[in-house]
Amino acid sequence: MAKTMQAAVVTAFGQPLEIQQLNIPSPGAGQILVKTEACGVCHTDLHAAKGDWPLKPTPPFIPGHEAIGIVVALGAGVTAVKEGDRVGVPWLYSACGHCEHCLSAWETVCGEAEFGGYTQNGGFAEYLLADPNFVAHIPAGLSAVEAAPLICAGVTTYKGIKETQARPGEWVAISGCGGLGHMAIQYAKAMGFKVAGIDIDDGKLAHATRLGADLVINARGDDVAAQLKKETGGGAHGFLITAPSLAAFKQGVEMTRKRGTCVLVGLPPGEFPVPLFDVVANCITVRGSFVGTRKDMAECLQFAADGKVKADIELQPLSAINNVLDRIEHGDVPSRVVIDFSRPVDEVTRSTAAALADA
Repeated sequence: MAKTMQAAVVTAFGQPLEIQQLNIPSPGAGQILVKTEACGVCHTDLHAAKGDWPLKPTPPFIPGHEAIGIVVALGAGVTAVKEGDRVGVPWLYSACGHCEHCLSAWETVCGEAEFGGYTQNGGFAEYLLADPNFVAHIPAGLSAVEAAPLICAGVTTYKGIKETQARPGEWVAISGCGGLGHMAIQYAKAMGFKVAGIDIDDGKLAHATRLGADLVINARGDDVAAQLKKETGGGAHGFLITAPSLAAFKQGVEMTRKRGTCVLVGLPPGEFPVPLFDVVANCITVRGSFVGTRKDMAECLQFAADGKVKADIELQPLSAINNVLDRIEHGDVPSRVVIDFSRPVDEVTRSTAAALADA
């Protein structure tokens, strides 16, 4: 096995990623080395590459936080995984484990959290390091390609639906029926909700219907909030906004039922006005939801392992990453793109330890 790897690197914000040949990293104490089989591409990767958010990564860095691969080397003291395990290296790369948030199973908002493909190098590379205490354990029966979108898009939408606090039989509306939304629709149906899909793309709405949405509405229509309220008898009990659109945020609050909850997971840059009178008078909750905990991750993966949720996937090579990000920016990706690094697992497992020893 070669001592170097290919990786797609952000060298400067707003510039195309560079495909570089880099040294394969060696795991230190408490780390593992993962041979990447597949890595999903997320809208967050585009935000990272452009430096859109107030907390910015530091170039050069390797994006990608939906990496699935095989553990091929262990650092000193690692017991949580073993060589040959298939794991996912998600957005929540690590957390401190001892703050009030970690101790209450809210490690996603830990003040010392590290993020994959952002503050730590991610999965747009043939190998990456990971914290064994925070990797996702991929159930048997799920391939690397199938699992990749689940460890960000899947867990983010699954957790967001839980955060609506809607009950089975009630209405959950999903704004944005593409990469995240098409998975949210499946999770919501599997969880027993009546589902409304909202988008500006009729093709995505038709797809939402095929996935089981009970109602679809084009957000470009006239008085969309009134239409949803009429069809649902008062609005959505839970409203999940996956679309990276400020207009969708405003519309979502308007469509939320009295005493309902509007959950925000999309992250467009900027701010949006909240209609304070309506929120107060109708006792509406507006809540942010940020990916999901390790428990949420295990639950969302099990839904997929049980055949209840499946991402629609387009495979691309690493060399196509700039084209993929451009398409995401222009809304030209109907569901999820996964970068395919696949090669035989037995070859990987046999060769890695020897190669590292020779390095």
